[in-house]
Amino acid sequence: MLVRAARRKVQYDAFRHLRPSADQLYLPWLCPAQLRYQSQARAPATELRRDKAIRRPSMGGSSRRSLATAAAEREPYQEYVPFEGLAAVQGPPSSQPQSWYGPRSITEIQAFDPSNPLIVQQSSEESTRRFQTSDGFGGELGEMHVTLEACLKIGRLERAAALVRRLNKIYALDAPQLVDAHNLYLRSVVGLAITARDPEALKSAQKWFEVEIRGGGIEPDATTYALMVKGALRVLQGPKMERTVRRYMDMASRAERDVEVLNLPILADAELYNVLRICPTEYYPAEEEIEETADTSSLLYPQETGDVPEVRAMQQKGSGLKTLKRSLSLFSKENDLPYPTELEGTQEERDRAYAYMRQEHLEEDAVTAAIDRWRDDAKKLADYGVHSALQTKSVGALMWDWHSALLKDMEEELRLIEKAEEMESKSRSAADVDRCTYGPFLRLLTPEKLVATTVLSSMSLISLRGVGLGVKVSQMIMHVGKAIQDEVIAESIKNDSENVIWGNQSSASRQQSRQQTLSKLMKKKRTFDSLYKLTSAKHHGEQMHWPTTMRAKIGAIMVSNLIQAAKVNVRRKHPETGKTVVQVQPAFSHSYRYDSGKRVGVILGNTAVLEKLKKEPVSSALAKHLPMVIEPKPWTGISEGGFLRYPAMVVRLKSMESEQAHYMRAATEKGDMQQVYSGLDVLGRTSWKINRPVFDAMLEAWNSGEAIADIAPETPALESPPEPEPSADPRVRQRWMKHVRMVENEKGGLHSQRCFQNFQLEVARAYLKEQKFYFPHNVDFRGRAYPIPPYLNHMGADNCRGLLMFGDGKELGPNGLRWLKVHLANVFGFDKASIIERRDFAMEHLSDIYDSASNPLGGKRWWLKAEDPWQCLAACMELKNALDSPDPTRFVSHLPIHQDGTCNGLQHYAALGGDEWGARQVNLEPGDRPADIYTAVSELVKKEISEDAAKGDKLGIMLDGKVSRKVVKQTVMTNVYGVTFIGARDQVRKQLADLFPEFPDTDEMNLGVASSYIAKKIFKALSTSFKGAHDIQYWLGECANRVTKALSPEQLDGIENGQSQEPSVLHARYRAKPSKSKQAKAGLIEFKSSVVWTTPLKLPVVQPYRTRKARLIQTNLQKVSIVEPSSADPVSRRKQLQGFPPNFIHSLDASHMLLSALKCDELGLSFAAVHDSFWTHAADLDVMNEVLRDAFIRMHSDDIVGRLAAEFEARYKGFVYLASISSESPAAKKIMLLRRQQPESGRNVLSNVNELLTERERQRLLASEDVEEQQKGREMVTPASIFEAEASELDLLPSEESADSGIGDVPKRETKILSDDDAHVEDARRVDTVGAVLGGVDPTALDASDFAADAAADGAEARPLTATAQKKSRSSSAKGQGKGSNKVQLWLPLSFPPVPEKGSWDISRLKESKYFFS
Repeated sequence: MLVRAARRKVQYDAFRHLRPSADQLYLPWLCPAQLRYQSQARAPATELRRDKAIRRPSMGGSSRRSLATAAAEREPYQEYVPFEGLAAVQGPPSSQPQSWYGPRSITEIQAFDPSNPLIVQQSSEESTRRFQTSDGFGGELGEMHVTLEACLKIGRLERAAALVRRLNKIYALDAPQLVDAHNLYLRSVVGLAITARDPEALKSAQKWFEVEIRGGGIEPDATTYALMVKGALRVLQGPKMERTVRRYMDMASRAERDVEVLNLPILADAELYNVLRICPTEYYPAEEEIEETADTSSLLYPQETGDVPEVRAMQQKGSGLKTLKRSLSLFSKENDLPYPTELEGTQEERDRAYAYMRQEHLEEDAVTAAIDRWRDDAKKLADYGVHSALQTKSVGALMWDWHSALLKDMEEELRLIEKAEEMESKSRSAADVDRCTYGPFLRLLTPEKLVATTVLSSMSLISLRGVGLGVKVSQMIMHVGKAIQDEVIAESIKNDSENVIWGNQSSASRQQSRQQTLSKLMKKKRTFDSLYKLTSAKHHGEQMHWPTTMRAKIGAIMVSNLIQAAKVNVRRKHPETGKTVVQVQPAFSHSYRYDSGKRVGVILGNTAVLEKLKKEPVSSALAKHLPMVIEPKPWTGISEGGFLRYPAMVVRLKSMESEQAHYMRAATEKGDMQQVYSGLDVLGRTSWKINRPVFDAMLEAWNSGEAIADIAPETPALESPPEPEPSADPRVRQRWMKHVRMVENEKGGLHSQRCFQNFQLEVARAYLKEQKFYFPHNVDFRGRAYPIPPYLNHMGADNCRGLLMFGDGKELGPNGLRWLKVHLANVFGFDKASIIERRDFAMEHLSDIYDSASNPLGGKRWWLKAEDPWQCLAACMELKNALDSPDPTRFVSHLPIHQDGTCNGLQHYAALGGDEWGARQVNLEPGDRPADIYTAVSELVKKEISEDAAKGDKLGIMLDGKVSRKVVKQTVMTNVYGVTFIGARDQVRKQLADLFPEFPDTDEMNLGVASSYIAKKIFKALSTSFKGAHDIQYWLGECANRVTKALSPEQLDGIENGQSQEPSVLHARYRAKPSKSKQAKAGLIEFKSSVVWTTPLKLPVVQPYRTRKARLIQTNLQKVSIVEPSSADPVSRRKQLQGFPPNFIHSLDASHMLLSALKCDELGLSFAAVHDSFWTHAADLDVMNEVLRDAFIRMHSDDIVGRLAAEFEARYKGFVYLASISSESPAAKKIMLLRRQQPESGRNVLSNVNELLTERERQRLLASEDVEEQQKGREMVTPASIFEAEASELDLLPSEESADSGIGDVPKRETKILSDDDAHVEDARRVDTVGAVLGGVDPTALDASDFAADAAADGAEARPLTATAQKKSRSSSAKGQGKGSNKVQLWLPLSFPPVPEKGSWDISRLKESKYFFS
């Protein structure tokens, strides 16, 4: 039922009475938990949500009931009482504290104190230490914790209790992880007691609380008390219930946790009311305020479109297209859900319910749907009498056979698991111990879904990898294990949302309003900051991912059983009799092969199965990835928002990037993520629809099979060159083979492109009748926003953008008509002229525009000459319709009008550096005409080439006059984002190949040589032109270099104590004993510090680049080497350094976009973005341009680089780093003399632990408040003290990487000009985004650990880094310490180079720039 709160008056002494007034509106056709997020009115973006109090009339079937009657006590606590209303009478909005949740206006840049950044210490559960099996449990801590959750989810309470007692012996009593484990167990027991209304079951929970927790010396936390209070409220009655609640609240109060208890999401709103009623002396109530129902005007009926021609299917591998059509069946007339006319309630409530039902239908269970399809395929064949011949069975029918056989095996396996768990520990065999380990996880899904997930994921991976190549065992088992884990998480999220006891209790928006209200209700006043610290516990709604080892074990057991169960009937002719015989053969086999000299295990498919897969590979259901037919759920947490049921993360991460998730979760709990979440909500609320006239033209072009615009041809006219004679020169034959590969690659690329476009057209056709649909958005780790549905969205290619229009329209007005004309010129490619010239361009080509709009394919096809032809066609049609209307200014336009930045990365660099020349080149400086950085760079390159030609250089002569703006554009655009020299060379090569197809192809002169030559010229032009940007990029690189060569205070503690920093939460018996060995201490020196910074929107960014270590896992198939991701892994210094400058700029342009989105939403504009291209209605373009300039000025009016430097100083305070100085400097000579005088000193600084620890002691003495200790520190002589006395920052040598990190710098290792034969030729078998279409698996969704074993031998032992190898590794970093070296290394306190001096250019001048975005 749908429950909506009407007016409820709560008087000052209401909680002293048993029957407060309650008016409830009941609509019995939908559960409130499902629509709760929609019931929250969306306030304008200028303020945080503050809903207005309204009174709603009761409707048919509504009744009145109190919260505290006996009847109510028996009802499930499902009603949602808006908690925000309690604060209504506490004072005007201006009296509300703002410090916890940010500024009043969400469009303002939040205040950020760089001296106090968010720092997240990694959880001790990430320790990879393995504990010996005892009481039936062992392994890593992470494994034991997820096993506990699995046991509780399947109801194995006895086993869960034993596991908690095992953890009691491992953890120290004050470890928070131990309290969390007890709370998880209590939550399950209390939940069972509430479900059964069983006081005896509640006694079990109370006994555990008294005996195991308090009696065991464990201090309960707020969650513990809240669970006990909830159990008492829901199970007990009358005076006994009140006495029990008072007792637990009194205990919580004495522990100073009562405020936190009331603030936790464990207690539903009605339960919180009861607590306040039972314990009235501590709190006072307030009048409730009622929410306003959200606007539902956007939830309209699907529009009828008549008959639409079918999209001509492209011949492709797999049933992916067929599966997509099944997923889109909701949009067909036959399968569209009937409108719920019988439902009670208002029209808008029925509209919302109908839209919600349709969206839920789209997000149906993919695995269950797959089982149904297989069963249908098998049943149809059985009806036809087909049972044995493989050739007559579809892949779906085969998979049903395997599903049925594997299901029987898994039922037997589950029986053996249960038997093993019932055995005494001493009686278990090794296999039984394994079954006890993975058994709880296999029970988390029904056997049917477990088996279906295994079959589906295995076959999808085989299809993706290529049917004849086989799949490595490590890849297969990790892929299957992850698929099962993801299915378990999806099931858990679905079950939690439907749980009447715990479901939907932890919405972040409700928690925020509850915290604000409680801060006024509590007589014990607390600040918002202290309240945050109290409530930063883990939410139970967040699902725990399984450790890599557990995924490997689960995947291995399922793949092993699949190999045994899956059979195929193969028809063969007898070699002697010639008769056809049927053989039963395994569908898959486990074998070994040699890969790069290593023996690896592979899973091979039966030849008959592979032949079938060539024609009909499997595909996963794609419905989860389709646009939504209702507005996305607002983002309220890291995994709360977007789709209704499909689990989506607000940040796109691989499993190896857990640090970013930890930081974002902490920032969310602190309230720092509100602007990011609200910005994503703005992007998600932008409605879209399909441009029907453009779709019709595109469909006609597609069905013709021709190459029109960017539509790939059905049969490309590409022929391989004739094969040379066998006696030809080997180099000629080698060049021929290379050309053949290039042709085949191009054919494969066009085929993949057409298959993907086939998908896009099918999605567009299905959504034709939708008046509005939506794209939920999330961000990458840098904050850049992306639509989650991948197949059709506005970030797609030109054909996708041409198909999409805003769902809401606006009248053009006089300015809008002008901007529509300018937009047409822009998408045509006439975008470097003035605004007036662009407007006139459209009028000068009016006849071409009318011809294109009226007859796109049968006319002159002028629109095909455009740079973006499909978008040009859409603009032609929109402009024609506007001009043909009675009053063009009153024409309602739906076409998005774009404003693109001028090399946006360089715009940010120019603003950061105050670079006047750079600002002028990227249109920050006002001008009468738009500046073009690409033309400017191309002119510089042409000048250099002409000078070389004048000197007689062959390359210069050959290329003189051949370099255009198009040749340099992509390289200039991507240089600021960290493109490598090799990448730049390939970009130039591609442009040269397109412009000059007859370019010479000899050993001395070819595209490879020419592209390398031009790329170097481009880099040189950039480095000399953007001096301020170059200095900042170099500064960023040097900062990253120092961070990644630094040791943290925690690491220094461990080195000093002779032990790594084991989690202090462990029991004393498990803590490592300190070692005094110098060698052992030196072995602890590893660089693990990643570069972390905070964006202007307070989003924490953590670079994920680390050197992952392989680990050997024994499975029932073979030993496999997998990667164990951990924040304790050493950082990848090169990737950290090279990635930081571009990632930092990406985080700035992402902040600028979200700030602009928030302001546009505040002003009522529709807004969409493709990174640095911003879209709105033509009528609103002038307003949006003002918003873009204002947001950029507000961002860069702050000293961004200075703030970053201050944040680094605070974040890395107490670190020491390995610095280098020239061996010829006076300081270096004194340091070498000092080391010769110290017998323990060696040439390798990394092995000289005493020098490191001595320096640390000196720093400790200098920081002491004791004057005598300070004097001792000043008297100590160390390499660092010599450096401080004899040298300065200018004497430090940059690393090789940071020396080449500035704009336009070419790394020395990449300066060699490669010949054409050495040039990179892309492998046709590469995995790209099109693989999602062909094989049914989205490669971006594959876990990185799935393919981590590529670099290790699956069938051989893992080879950890030996002591010798470690020594060599350390020696390499300290190379050059002996005779003849040119540098000396030493440990220094981590400091950062001075911020580059900013230029004189004034950011406020941007206000007058007409071409900043244009």
